[in-house]
Amino acid sequence: MRDLLVTALVFGSLPFIIKRPYIGILVWSWLSYMNPHRLTWGFAYSMPFAQIVALTLIMAIFMDKSKKSIPVDKTTITWGIFFIWLSLSTIFAMYPSSAWSMYDRIFKIQLVTVLTMMLMTDQKKIDWLVYVIVFSLGFYSIKGGIFTILTGGAYRVWGPPGSFVEENNSLALATLMVVPLMIYIYQIATYKWLKPLMLLAIFLSLASALGSQSRGALLAIMALGGYFWLSSSYKILTGPLLIVLAIVAFNFMPETWHARMETIQNYEEDASAMGRINAWQYSINVANDRLFGAGLQSWKPESFMMYAPDPLAVHAAHSIFFGVLGDSGWIGLFLFITVLLMTWGNLNWVIKNTDQDSHQAKLAKMIKLSIVAYCSGGAFLSLSYFDLPWHLFAIALLMRHQCTPVRAARRRRNMFDLPGRRGVESEKPDTYESGFRKGV
Repeated sequence: MRDLLVTALVFGSLPFIIKRPYIGILVWSWLSYMNPHRLTWGFAYSMPFAQIVALTLIMAIFMDKSKKSIPVDKTTITWGIFFIWLSLSTIFAMYPSSAWSMYDRIFKIQLVTVLTMMLMTDQKKIDWLVYVIVFSLGFYSIKGGIFTILTGGAYRVWGPPGSFVEENNSLALATLMVVPLMIYIYQIATYKWLKPLMLLAIFLSLASALGSQSRGALLAIMALGGYFWLSSSYKILTGPLLIVLAIVAFNFMPETWHARMETIQNYEEDASAMGRINAWQYSINVANDRLFGAGLQSWKPESFMMYAPDPLAVHAAHSIFFGVLGDSGWIGLFLFITVLLMTWGNLNWVIKNTDQDSHQAKLAKMIKLSIVAYCSGGAFLSLSYFDLPWHLFAIALLMRHQCTPVRAARRRRNMFDLPGRRGVESEKPDTYESGFRKGV
C-alpha cells in the first residue's frame, strides 16, 4: 500500500511540475529529505523517483517561456569556483571510481540547488520550500523524539537508510538545523493549529537530537542555545528557560548517555575520538602533499598507509572542514569557508535592510541559527555536501537579491517626495514585501 501511495504522489505531481516548474523543486526536496520510498518494502523502495522528478523539472524549464536567471554576485562566483575545484579534485582523485560515484550524487544536489535559485523567485515560494524541508526532516525528528521519550533515551535515533542522514549523528545535526526553521514557521503561522504543532515539533526534535547520543549534537545544542540567547531580545526570560530545559534534559537521559557524553572531556581514552584526530591529521598531510587533495571517498586503508600518523586507524573525517580539506586540499577548504562567510554576510544584509517583522528578517535570523548548528556540530560530522546547508545558502542569496530591486525603487521614489513627506507610504504594503519596503 505504501508503495502505491508514494508512486501515486510522485507521478501525480508530474503534470503540476510541467505547469509550474517550481513545484518540481518542492517535490524533489521532499524526496531528498524525507526519502519516503525508503519507508516502503516493495517495488518503490529502489525506484529512481528523484531522477524522474529532476528530468521532468528540467523539461518543464525548457518548455516554460518565462524569463529565468540565476543571481550572479561574489557568492555565486565563489560557489561556482568551489564546485569547479571539486570537479578537478575528482579528476585527479586517488580512487577515481569511488570519487566519481560520490561526485555524481553531489552534482545532482548542486544542480537542483542552482535550479532552486532560478525558480524560487519570491518569498512565498521560499516559504513553501521551508515548509517542505521542515515537514520532511521533521517527520524523523518528531518520530525520534517520541521514541526517545518512550524508551527513556536508552536507544539511538537513526534516519532513513541510504540517505545523508541515515547515521544517528547526521540525523541529529540535520534535526538541529531544522529546529530554527520550525521556529520561523511558528513565527509566521496564520493557522491557530500550526503554532502549538510547531512548539511540540521543536520539543520532540530537541529530544530526538539528545536521543541520538551524538556528542557532536550535544556541542551543537550548546552552541545553538548560547547563540540564541545572545541574539535574543528577551535575555532575562530566555536565559532561565534554557537553563531549566537543560537541567530537565540532563536528568532525563539514562546513564549510558551520560557515560558517552563524558568521553568529550576524556577524549584521549576514547578510540572514536582519537580515530577522528588521526583522520584530521591525515587530511592535513594529504592537503600538504596534493594540490587538489585526495579526491572524494579517499578515506581508505591504502591512503592511510601513506598519510596518516596511525595507518591502522582508518576513519572518516567526521568533520565538514577536515572532510573538504582531505577531499580538495587547502584551496578547496578556503573556498568552502568563504561561501559560508559570504552566506553569513548575505543574511546580515537582509536583517539590516528589511523590517524586523518581515518574513525575510525572521527567516534570515533563523537561518543564521541553522548555520551555527551546522558549523559547530558539523565540525565533528561528515556532512559537507548534504543538501540542507546548500539549500540554505541559496535561500540567503535569493532573499538578498530579491530585496535589492525594491530597495532601489524605494530610494528612487524618495528622491521625488516632498520635504517632510519622504518615506511615507500611501498604502499598506503586501505581506511578502513589507520587509523590503519598510526597512529602508
